[in-house]
Amino acid sequence: MHTTVGIIGGGPAGLLLARLLHRAGVDCVVLESRDRAYVERRQRAGILEQPTVDALREAGAAQRLDAEGLVHDGIELRWDGRAHRIDFPSLTGGRRVWVYAQTEVVKDLIALHLADGAPLLFGAHVTSVEGADTGRPAVHYTHDGRDEVLTCDYVVGCDGFHGVARTAIPAGVQRTYDRVYPYSWLGILADVPPSCDELIYAHSPRGFALHSMRSPEVSRLYLQVPNGTDPADWSDERIWDELDARFAVDGDWKLRRGPITAKSVLPMRSSVTEPMRYGRVLLAGDAAHIVPPTGAKGLNLAAADVVVLARALVRRHTTGSPDLLDAYSDTCLSRVWRAEHFSYFMTTALHTDPEQSAFDTRLQIARLDRIAASSHAAAELAQNYAGLPLP
Repeated sequence: MHTTVGIIGGGPAGLLLARLLHRAGVDCVVLESRDRAYVERRQRAGILEQPTVDALREAGAAQRLDAEGLVHDGIELRWDGRAHRIDFPSLTGGRRVWVYAQTEVVKDLIALHLADGAPLLFGAHVTSVEGADTGRPAVHYTHDGRDEVLTCDYVVGCDGFHGVARTAIPAGVQRTYDRVYPYSWLGILADVPPSCDELIYAHSPRGFALHSMRSPEVSRLYLQVPNGTDPADWSDERIWDELDARFAVDGDWKLRRGPITAKSVLPMRSSVTEPMRYGRVLLAGDAAHIVPPTGAKGLNLAAADVVVLARALVRRHTTGSPDLLDAYSDTCLSRVWRAEHFSYFMTTALHTDPEQSAFDTRLQIARLDRIAASSHAAAELAQNYAGLPLP
């Protein structure tokens, strides 16, 4: 089988790229190793920035998002018993964010893809990518117990950090920059209405806490915990008590408690792989970069990658010009590093490092005080959080 673009990975990045290419008349095949049920229930990101929502609308994939997504015009920061709201539209020229789970984005894109009849193979286990530096790379995979080969004009790896696509780039060409943080997040889903209208990011001597949500009836909350934490060691009561302590603020605000339906621990790390292209193989999303979730950039960076890449592939297909493809890696990496810096800032400003001194803590408080006092500092946070314009 041959196609113009072979896409490895049926997560949001691969599916959005396929949708954009299909609408532009560029044929593609999506290979996803997991089954559909697994893909549609993976719990991941829940915040969509303005450019991501714009991209989904452009792709004709935002009907349910517009009907059910929760529009948020800001976030709240808490520290030292104080609360300070960052108003996004007034600081960004009208940009905002949406609470709409990645699982729902994936469901929407899968339904559209299958309705269009475009090739999407679940249970397709890619074993290797060969010929990246040729004009006809080949993706080897197994499907329904048979060994198959998909030849392509281009291969796009949307299969994550541990995926096969990265291995198609020679070790001597590829360089990865990493940072591992000395803490993790204990995340919960709870069947209780959110205790806030917008997300709360809390700095505390006890560690960081985040109050998010999945819907008007379901809350999503996180606690900073040591690396290696077993979620089974945290009882429901202990979790709620710790959240109460970290969100404590002067006033009458109260944290609502309810049944916890899921617990998991998420390690915190940053990673960037350069370049994002080698020959006819291109990387997008987690295959090229990972950010700590503090800045809500993971899914949004992946969406930005594939919007840039779709434009480049469509231009190559319709005009024969490779100029945008040649610039793909540099174009995306410029945005990636800005997002990495913002995520690093949010992470280090709000979390308590096990080794930090009282001096370090006072520096964190000074950072947060400046955001509250300076419209310029608040605007920089708001502009990065709501999403920088695509190039």
